[in-house]
Amino acid sequence: MKYESALQKAIKGRLERAMELAELLGLGIIGIGTVAAMVHLIWRMVNSDGVTLTDLLLMFLYLEVFAMVGQYLKAGQLPVRFPLYIAMVSIARDLILRSGSNTELHLLASAGAIVLIALGVLLIRYGQARYPSITAEAKSEEAG
Repeated sequence: MKYESALQKAIKGRLERAMELAELLGLGIIGIGTVAAMVHLIWRMVNSDGVTLTDLLLMFLYLEVFAMVGQYLKAGQLPVRFPLYIAMVSIARDLILRSGSNTELHLLASAGAIVLIALGVLLIRYGQARYPSITAEAKSEEAG
C-alpha cells in the first residue's frame, strides 16, 4: 500500500510536468504563429498603398493574442475576458470588411452580438469585483 501511494505520486508528478511542457509548447507555437502573422501583415502594409482600418484591427487582434499568452505565462491561468475582447474586435472587423454587402439584419445581428459580449464582460468584471476568488497565496496565508 505504501509503495502504491509513492508510485501514484511519481506518476502524477510526471504527468503534471508533461502537461506543463505541452502547455508551454502550445503557447510557444501560438506566439511564433502570431509573430509570423504580424510580420506578414506589416510586410503587406509596407508594400501596399496604405494602412486600412481593418489592418489596424487585425494588428490589435494579434496584440490581444500576445496579451493572452503573456497573462497565461505570468499567472498560469487565462481570464475569460481576453477571448471576449478578441470576439468583439473580430465582429467589428467583419462589419468593416463587409461594409458594402452588409444587410440590415447582418448589421443588427453583429451589433447585438457586440452588445451581448460587452454585457458579458461587464457581468464578469462585476462578479470578479464583488466575489473575488481565493488564490493559492490567500489559501496558504489562511492556513499559516
